[in-house]
Amino acid sequence: MFKLLNVRTAFWISAVLMAAGCSSPKQAVYDHEHFDDAGTFSRSYPATDLAYCEAGRRALLSQGYIITSSDPKMIAGRKSFQQTGDAHIEISFNLVCAADAKDGSSTMFANALQDRYALKKTNNSASLGVGVLGSVSMPIGSTDDSMVKVASETVSSAKFYERFFGLVENFLPPEVKKAAHIVEKPKADLGVPDVAPAAAEPAKAAEPAKLAPAATESPAKAEPAVES
Repeated sequence: MFKLLNVRTAFWISAVLMAAGCSSPKQAVYDHEHFDDAGTFSRSYPATDLAYCEAGRRALLSQGYIITSSDPKMIAGRKSFQQTGDAHIEISFNLVCAADAKDGSSTMFANALQDRYALKKTNNSASLGVGVLGSVSMPIGSTDDSMVKVASETVSSAKFYERFFGLVENFLPPEVKKAAHIVEKPKADLGVPDVAPAAAEPAKAAEPAKLAPAATESPAKAEPAVES
């Protein structure tokens, strides 16, 4: 009897603990926001805000992004990726350049947003009108395909932004690179393919000079003998 009570007590304690664990509130997403100055989304250089944003615009253009803004201090671009026939991803880049208190220095703030789309199919059945029966639905309808956004997330990878800012440095003015002691990184490290130099065409062999045909002397005509 005592053993049976112990088993029942252990069972009820386990049930209560499981219920308490299930009812505990989940941690909210915004609890992960520490607002620390990690420097993932920003870089500062001794360049004007206009020059800095122009370098960012050229960096996005070099990677196939479509620029969708005309403000020289706020650059927006987007690029599409087709993973499969039913999945589509779009990355939207936003750059904001702000002048610092120090003369000639500015900071670029960059963030990328990744949107995922999925193919949604909608079947539309056709209605056929018959005199006595009225309107009858027939299975000869059409199918409408459309891309629907299913997820949206801010890209937070530190390596992603490290490669981007490294590419921006390549487009900064030469005097800024010299002042900031920037050494250009190999294009392979930035994800930019190296373009192989065009092969030099082999030099054509000089054609031999054409010799003028030698002049041929015509045989002298024999003069008729004159009889005395």
